[in-house]
Amino acid sequence: MMPEFLPRLIFWETTAGCNLRCVHCRRIDVADELVPDDLTIAESKGLIDQIVAFCNPILILSGGEPLIRPDIFEIAEYAVASGLRVALATNGTLIDEPMAQRIVDAGIRRVAISLDGATAETHDTFRALPGSFAQTLEGIRHLRSQGMSVQINTTVARHNIDELPQILDLALSLGADALHIFLLVPVGCGVEIADEQMISPHQYEEVLNWFYDKDQEGLLELKATCAPHYFRIVRQRTVAEKRQAPPSQERQRASDLYAMTKGCLGGTGVCFISHKGEVFPCGYLPLVAGNVREQPLQEIWEGAKVFSALRDPELLQGKCGRCEFKRVCGGCRARAYGMTSDFLDEEPSCVYEPPPLPQAARLKESG
Repeated sequence: MMPEFLPRLIFWETTAGCNLRCVHCRRIDVADELVPDDLTIAESKGLIDQIVAFCNPILILSGGEPLIRPDIFEIAEYAVASGLRVALATNGTLIDEPMAQRIVDAGIRRVAISLDGATAETHDTFRALPGSFAQTLEGIRHLRSQGMSVQINTTVARHNIDELPQILDLALSLGADALHIFLLVPVGCGVEIADEQMISPHQYEEVLNWFYDKDQEGLLELKATCAPHYFRIVRQRTVAEKRQAPPSQERQRASDLYAMTKGCLGGTGVCFISHKGEVFPCGYLPLVAGNVREQPLQEIWEGAKVFSALRDPELLQGKCGRCEFKRVCGGCRARAYGMTSDFLDEEPSCVYEPPPLPQAARLKESG
């Protein structure tokens, strides 16, 4: 396996159980309980052994709500002892002072907390629990008081698109180290509210250009997820600014930050493991590559057909296939699948139109 195709991030849904009923979640029928199909503690440790046998990614323990799983810290400690860098993705409502201390003691490096509005009204409506905004902020404060690195995750949709500047200000005021925005995908976790909450392609472009401008300020780590065309915008903006500014005033930050990464990492640098052991390219692309209960993760990662297809940008169709940015962007494969049922189709939420192919290339495509 070539090094560029080793997992860099593995998201593991440690349980489908959760204490909230968020309107965007595929687990909307499960609340306040563990699920019988969750990997057992023995299977969980076996999965960690499978991971460290062939790669050294960041392991994100997610859910559902991972903190309702009573053995979550045993799992985290085992992963840390195995040499993995471990992060925790949570809604934050269950984090009081003792819980924050347990998270720190387990060796977890960062906690990602979902914050989907700058106000209680916006966030609580989205999370379907009155008071969850206040509980989440309190959880963040407990973590920061223990010195834990906190990342704010925000799902961007119609309900909060106008609040993004205020969400950024809130993240800064809370002492967060990072703000990651997630552009809603109408499949997987986003299928329940896709029609009513999807923003337009032009709004995507506006949000990502705003995000680029804020990234230049260097106030905290900013990352756009499920928005691979951000990497096209970074390159376009960087080139334009270099042309306009004297060398001493060139902005290097964005080009340096993204020099070693790309847009869609599903199946190339990222995979998602469900609470039942199913392996997907990401949490939003519901194409099962295999199951760790039946086959080692390494065999799935190296041999699954869907992963092989995702690693070949020459298979991309439509305007993504002819785009000069396809190797740094790739389009959101999950969004393509959600809109057209073909994960190799063109990204439906990108406004960029690549230049037409030269005549020789057009003849080759049509022949």
